[in-house]
Amino acid sequence: MGLRNKTDVSEFLLMRLTEDPELKTIFFSLFLSMYLVTVLGNMLIVLAVSSDSHLHTPMYFFLSNLSFTDICLSTTTIPKMLVNIQAQNQSITYAGCISQICFILTFVCWENFLLAVMAYDRYVAICHPLRYTVIMNPRLCGLLILLSMFISIVDALLHSLMVLRLSFCTHLEIPLFFCEVVQVIKLACSDTLINNILIYFVASIFAGVPLSGIVLSYIQIVSSILRMSSSGRKYKAFSTCGSHLSVVTLFYGTAFGVYISSAVTNSSRKTAVASMMYTVVTSMMNPFIYSLRNRDMKGALRMLIGRVSSFL
Repeated sequence: MGLRNKTDVSEFLLMRLTEDPELKTIFFSLFLSMYLVTVLGNMLIVLAVSSDSHLHTPMYFFLSNLSFTDICLSTTTIPKMLVNIQAQNQSITYAGCISQICFILTFVCWENFLLAVMAYDRYVAICHPLRYTVIMNPRLCGLLILLSMFISIVDALLHSLMVLRLSFCTHLEIPLFFCEVVQVIKLACSDTLINNILIYFVASIFAGVPLSGIVLSYIQIVSSILRMSSSGRKYKAFSTCGSHLSVVTLFYGTAFGVYISSAVTNSSRKTAVASMMYTVVTSMMNPFIYSLRNRDMKGALRMLIGRVSSFL
């Protein structure tokens, strides 16, 4: 198989959804609807938090950042997929593919850290309620967001620059609906040892550390709740963590699903479906999880919708 220098690569080919014209219309409508629901739902969360002074707390500040991240992540993948379906063309330019890799890594890593920060926030609120406002002060909250963003950007740029050094074979078909760094590296004909080592090393740190922090936080939370004497206080404490636990389960559950499906099956379509669940469905479900399970959020959303309706 002939080599092509990385500067000569003009485009990659993404997975084709279907050859059936009727199914293409159905898929286009489905993914367009999912994208609109994702953007609208998360945008409502951001606007509700920013417009309601009762939600100007660390928990909702982190939630609004999580919603913003979900909007960006879905915008990185779905619009290009919709364009390819409509144009019946599965190609993506080399520069577009590298850019997509960079943005996906940035927002996935950022969401990973945000979930850990939100777990720490719940830990402080339940285990140290009297010191909550002192510990989770605006300066610390801002620093946690900026630090998470900085680490995510550095991680994404590092992987993207390492992909730029690779040379690729003539077969440039990616078995997913978007450019994913591991799948792109598999297409390279040059030595990818450093890239693979970097991926597993960074993933073990930037995914393992936040996940460990989440687990440790909830061990302390559960231990503190079990020591409470009042059943009412126990229920209130559990209810404040329910939405976050649901999002964490969905995020890491689909992530592990992608890993397991790629490891145990040779079906690229099953892996593609799992990756779609990870990048698209999770972002779409987060607003529903937080709005349906949170009384304050439901109230803020009703007020926001009422203001918009009266303005129109």
